[in-house]
Amino acid sequence: MEVVILPGTKQIGALAADAIEALVRRKPNAVLGLATGSSPLPIYDELASRYDAGGLDFSQAHGFALDEYVGLEAGHPESYREVIRREFTNRVNIKPENVHGPDGAAADLEAACQAYEDAIKAVGGVDLQILGVGTDGHIGFNEPGSSLASRTRIKTLIEQTRKDNARFFDSIDDVPHHVVTQGLGTIMDARHVVLVATGAQKAQAVRDFVEGPVAAICAASILQMHPHATILVDEAAASSLKLADYYRHTYDNKPEWQGL
Repeated sequence: MEVVILPGTKQIGALAADAIEALVRRKPNAVLGLATGSSPLPIYDELASRYDAGGLDFSQAHGFALDEYVGLEAGHPESYREVIRREFTNRVNIKPENVHGPDGAAADLEAACQAYEDAIKAVGGVDLQILGVGTDGHIGFNEPGSSLASRTRIKTLIEQTRKDNARFFDSIDDVPHHVVTQGLGTIMDARHVVLVATGAQKAQAVRDFVEGPVAAICAASILQMHPHATILVDEAAASSLKLADYYRHTYDNKPEWQGL
């Protein structure tokens, strides 16, 4: 796990976009794992700007969303399919048929979850997975207590997550209680994971999953076991890290050939 502490969201977005741009140029049919929420927005803004500037081509790429609410009607503005379209895929030239999300409206959710796992495998797996992290350490919607080997499945949201997400809805009463989410085992299959965390409200979660034990109570801690996990945080989110100075020193002296 590499922890990179940066001044703010602009620098975080640019560095993550550098990794994605390098991947897409090296592998035009790259498979991107797409997260929602506020954390990835600077990445999507930067990628859209680079596309607009010319030369960055997503026409052969695929995108797979991390999760989806259960019970929202098709086209609901806060469904994650719509959020990803609005914030990223409609702003670049990725083909709509190459953008995939779990089916939270399926009559048979168990079958839909397996179909989503199969779809990821069919394109060779995720090359780079973008993640945010919840204040309780969840990634995707793998809430505290999630199996560290879990696959795509239905999950019940804890009330803190519903409260955190209520800002996207008219009220907390409109936030669904259930979601379909990639499991921790599914996320760990990605060849590169880039997690973004910003703000003082994420400091405890960052400390817990970076420097605490690997445990189901903090789902993101499984990333300590990933062979290529990059954690991008601002100064506020890094404020509780005991080894912050070491992470800064390591990044400042990183060989250029290593990349992100």
